[in-house]
Amino acid sequence: MRIFHASGEQFTELPDLPDTLPTTGYLWIGSARREFEVGSATLQAALHRWYATQVVDLHVSDLLNNQLPSHFDYTSGYDLLVFRRLAAGAGTAGKFLDESHGTSASAKSALEAIDTSPVGFVVLDKVLITVHPTDCQVREFFSTRLLQQAQIGEARAGGRLPTSPADLMLRMVNHMVDSYLELRRLLTRQFTYLQQELFRPRSNFRNWHLLLESRNALHMLEDTCEDQRSAMIEWIDALEEWPDVPDPAVRRERELLRLRSRDVIEHIERVLTHVRRLESSAETAVQMHFSAQSHRTNNIMRALTVLTAIFLPLNLVTGFFGMNFDALPLIHSATGFWVAALIMLALGIGLSVYFWRKNYLGSTP
Repeated sequence: MRIFHASGEQFTELPDLPDTLPTTGYLWIGSARREFEVGSATLQAALHRWYATQVVDLHVSDLLNNQLPSHFDYTSGYDLLVFRRLAAGAGTAGKFLDESHGTSASAKSALEAIDTSPVGFVVLDKVLITVHPTDCQVREFFSTRLLQQAQIGEARAGGRLPTSPADLMLRMVNHMVDSYLELRRLLTRQFTYLQQELFRPRSNFRNWHLLLESRNALHMLEDTCEDQRSAMIEWIDALEEWPDVPDPAVRRERELLRLRSRDVIEHIERVLTHVRRLESSAETAVQMHFSAQSHRTNNIMRALTVLTAIFLPLNLVTGFFGMNFDALPLIHSATGFWVAALIMLALGIGLSVYFWRKNYLGSTP
């Protein structure tokens, strides 16, 4: 469990939970899920000292639940946001990008790279509690960045430090949504591989299970994004219900929170648009694959039908001269065989030329 104190342009890490809340600024308490489970009693005691309140048991269970979807809830003392991240698994992205094209193993690694573990946020007026997965890089990224930003100063860092727990929470959420860009490259490359396999000439596509799993992964991502958007909309509605304060600085801060919240929803909408575009592309690729297979089958059947139509009159001629009669024309003539052969050859060539001019032979233009 790591404890940070943010005040103005200062951002420092504390060795332990303070006995009282700082007079200026706010605290950020970030912990892994297991650390939160072990240290929840200490944290609850600190919240009781600071606010005479605690995180209710139901919300503690939500923070410890690794399968919980994104959602928002609130009490009179704090707001709770559970937000499932969209990211590639640790070490999988680089491995996949280094592998060769056209292998089902590389496509499979992209599918297994999807990580949607939840991150929990408990927002109070001067305290932010975040509960992360064990391998989550969000806490380390923001702690390192904010410490460096405080050291080099706001002007050189190119931005200001988060001014409130809600501001820091929204920045983390926005970062988690933007991390979908890396996952988007993996999924795009995976579906490009599957489409190439579907349309490869003379190929017998067999990776239908991988295609089905990929589409299921896209459905899962779409559901995750829908839950994210619903949670953020509920957060904005709760933000609108905060009591009005006459202080202009506080009003401006809340307006910035609304603006940042709408920006997060816009980024989620972009992710949803891309996921749905991939779903549509996958569906179109499957339909085009079956259309191409049907077109190929039609070409084969047309060629076989033309061959049957060419040899049908030849069979008629041979069947005619094969009848057991003595008075058949040309049957007793020395040139009868050659005349019949020439007739059949002329019929065959004539029908072949006719069908070729009608584009019944070869590919359809």
